[in-house]
Amino acid sequence: MAKRLTFWIVVALIAGLIIGAIMNLTIHDKSWIDYLVENYLSLLTVIFLKLIKMILSPLVFATLVTGIAHMGDGKELGRIGLRTMCWFIGASLVSLALGLLLVNILRPGDGLNFVPPAASANPVASSAPVFSLKDFINHLVPQSVVDAMAHNEILQIVIFSVFFGLGLGSQGKKARPILRGIESLSHVMLKVTNYVMWFAPFAVFAAVTSVIAQRGFGIILTYGYFIGSFYLGLAVLWGVILLATRLVVGKGALNIIPLLKAPALIAFTTSSSEASLPPTLEALENFGVPPRIAGFVLPLGYSFNLDGTMVYCTFATMFIAQSYNIHPPMGQQIIMLLLLMITSKGIAGVPRASLIVIASALSFMQIPEAGISLILAVDHFLDMGRSATNVIGNAAASMVVANWEGELKIPSKEEIAKIGAE
Repeated sequence: MAKRLTFWIVVALIAGLIIGAIMNLTIHDKSWIDYLVENYLSLLTVIFLKLIKMILSPLVFATLVTGIAHMGDGKELGRIGLRTMCWFIGASLVSLALGLLLVNILRPGDGLNFVPPAASANPVASSAPVFSLKDFINHLVPQSVVDAMAHNEILQIVIFSVFFGLGLGSQGKKARPILRGIESLSHVMLKVTNYVMWFAPFAVFAAVTSVIAQRGFGIILTYGYFIGSFYLGLAVLWGVILLATRLVVGKGALNIIPLLKAPALIAFTTSSSEASLPPTLEALENFGVPPRIAGFVLPLGYSFNLDGTMVYCTFATMFIAQSYNIHPPMGQQIIMLLLLMITSKGIAGVPRASLIVIASALSFMQIPEAGISLILAVDHFLDMGRSATNVIGNAAASMVVANWEGELKIPSKEEIAKIGAE
C-alpha cells in the first residue's frame, strides 16, 4: 500500500508542477488564476483537511489508550520500562528543541507572505490576549471528554486518554474486554486513516498546482531551502544521537553503524520506520543487544521515540506560521513543543501521522490549518529522512538501555565485518 501511495503522490506532484506551470505561463489575468484556485482547486485540499480532522479525535484516543494500557500501571513498568521511557522523553525533548531552534534561526518560511484564508484568518496577532500559564493549565483538563472530542481539543483528549489508559492497565483481567474493544477501535481507525490517505495525491496535486500557478517556479527555491534546512537539522540530530550514545555506551558504540545501513535505507526508501523493524532487530541482536531488551525497547520506540518526526513537527509548524507572517512568542512556542511531544506518542503506525500531529498543533496555536497544504507538496521527501532518523534513534535507545542493564556485549570490528559479509 505504501509503495502504491508513494507512486501516486509522486505522479500527483509532477502533474501539479506541469499544470501549475501551464496556468502560470498562459493565464495572464491573476484574478482568474485566483478564482480557479479558490473555487475549485482549494476544494480538494479543504476536503483532505476535513478528513484529517474527522479521524483526529478517535485515532488519538484509541492509539494512546492502547499503548498506555499495555504498559500496565507504574508498579509493573519495571526497571527497564522506566529507563526506556526516561531516554525516550529526553530524546524527544532534544529533537523538538533542536527543530524549534533551527527553524527560528534559518526561517525557511520568511518571504512567502501568504494571506491567511478568510475562514481561519484568526492567527496569533498583537490584538490577541497574551497566552498565560494559568490559561494553559486551565485548558488542560476537560470538563467533558465528549465536548473535547466534538471540538477536536487534542490536549484535553490526551489528558483523558492517559488517565483512561492507566486505569485500564491497573485493572488487569477485569479490563481486558474494554481493552480489546479499544484495540479493535485502534485497528479500525488505522484502516480508516489508510482510506483517508488515499485522498492525499489529490490534495498534493491541488496544492502544488495552486502554488505554482500563483507564484511561479520561484517558489521551488523556497521549498528547496525548506527541504535543505530540514535535512541539515536531521544531520545535526544524527550527530547528537550518536554522540550521546557514544558517551553512554562507550567507544565501541559507533561500530553498529555498518549494521544499521540496511534498516535505515529500507526506512528511507519506503518512508516507513515500521518496515525496517525486522532488520533493525536483527542488527541489534548481532551487535550484542539481548533479544528480550531489543524486542521490548524497539517496538515501544516506534510509538514513543520518533526523533525524526519530532524535528519535523516543530519545523513544519513554524514554517507554516512564518509563511503567513505569524510570529508566536517564544513562550507559546515552548508550550507547543510540549504539546507536540505528547500528541505524537502512539500513532507511529499511522500513514503520514505527522500531518495529523501538525494539524492539532496549528489549531492550538491559532495558525490557519489550511497551511498544511503548503507542506503537502514536499511531505513525502521529508518523510523519507525522518523515517530513517527514527530507525537510528530507536536503535540507539535499545543499545543504551541494554548498557544500563549491564547486558550489552559489543562485538569487535572484525566480528561486525564478518556479519556484514554473511
